[in-house]
Amino acid sequence: MNPTTLEVIGTAMFALAVLHTFLVSKFQHLAHKYPEGSIGENTFHFLGEVEAVFGIWSALFIIFYSFVSGFAVYDESHHVVGGALGYLESLNYTEPAFVFVIMCMAGTRPVIIFAEKIIMSISKIIPMPAKMAFYVSALIVGPLLGSFITEPAAMTVTALILLDYFYSNKMSSKFMYATLGLLFVNISVGGTLTHFAAPPVLMVASKWNWGIGHMFMHFGWKAVIAVIISTLSIAFMFRDELTGKLEIKQKHDNYMVPTWWITLTHLVFMAGVVYTAHHMVFFLGLFLFFLGFHTVTQEYQDKMKLKESLLVGFFLGGLVTLGGMQAWWLKPILSSLGDLTLFLGSTALTGITDNAALTYLGSLVELTDSQKYNLVAGAVTGGGLTVIANAPNPAGFGILKDSFKDGINPMGLLLGALFPTFICILAYQLLPSFGQ
Repeated sequence: MNPTTLEVIGTAMFALAVLHTFLVSKFQHLAHKYPEGSIGENTFHFLGEVEAVFGIWSALFIIFYSFVSGFAVYDESHHVVGGALGYLESLNYTEPAFVFVIMCMAGTRPVIIFAEKIIMSISKIIPMPAKMAFYVSALIVGPLLGSFITEPAAMTVTALILLDYFYSNKMSSKFMYATLGLLFVNISVGGTLTHFAAPPVLMVASKWNWGIGHMFMHFGWKAVIAVIISTLSIAFMFRDELTGKLEIKQKHDNYMVPTWWITLTHLVFMAGVVYTAHHMVFFLGLFLFFLGFHTVTQEYQDKMKLKESLLVGFFLGGLVTLGGMQAWWLKPILSSLGDLTLFLGSTALTGITDNAALTYLGSLVELTDSQKYNLVAGAVTGGGLTVIANAPNPAGFGILKDSFKDGINPMGLLLGALFPTFICILAYQLLPSFGQ
């Protein structure tokens, strides 16, 4: 390893950003010591927004980059070929834009009500008390739907359902952290039934020729088993809090319930965005048409979650900016590990770097088929350990954070995710794969 000055600076900034994510609750606590509306309160609230962390540190990195290499370097044709601007233009920000768009669409009233109906219908056939059955249905069906509506959409829908039906009902802190960890892990592995829904799979599927059949036979069916076992286990652990009658929320009573054609139109727009997920110009155009449709049908809509979605996109954009400087130390590590070591190492590394970035770097290294499997399996297994481990996590974090006093403690999330992560480790290492 012979890193450049910029790579060392980028890694240092990345490490500081990771440390910053573990301190957001401290900043939120400090904000309360200042008068409401003051500069001090607003500053510490901003520093305590986990969605802003990587954006802040990536901005500082670009400033350093500009001092070291200049802001922009042009060739004779006046095309940008270097400097901070050249570096930014060499990166791919399609995923942050995609997450922003799909989160806006998935957080709308027609989609939420549609998902609630599916989950409620399935919960009625589960032989458990109503509240427990709905909890089990939401945390199994919601994440597995991510394989078809994409993980960011599944995260948004499931987190909003948990917020309405559980997190707003004075559940214990231990239950809330265990459920949060379960949600993040289930979403991370729940998108592996197909090759287009999970960000770490998207990064390698085309290059390695992985289609739906390959994903389901090697990853998907194992994920289903892991999700079911983990969810039933957590539900049983907190059975005292989950017994009793389910309180059906009446949050839409003051509004008109969307008709079938409005819901169908929303789903068609989402399908179009998913289908063109790699083509930012096209799906952003679709999103503009969707905004028009949302405005025309506003009597059937809630206020669109633009701010929340933009913050998540900002987070992921910062992660891409700093992640581009981590190849110098990640690639040698990945290429030197054996199968089991690679699986466990990938699981652990995912906790401190985005799992999509990890698999992308792995795709740049010559790997055997078993190494490819263990890299991706480890990456999705560790996707619930921290908020930065999986691209959709900031979406769930942003939706549920206000339910926790002083915000979500990263250590609480880590502890809550350990059990479902362990179940996924067993599933991906002990269950056989089928097909070629």
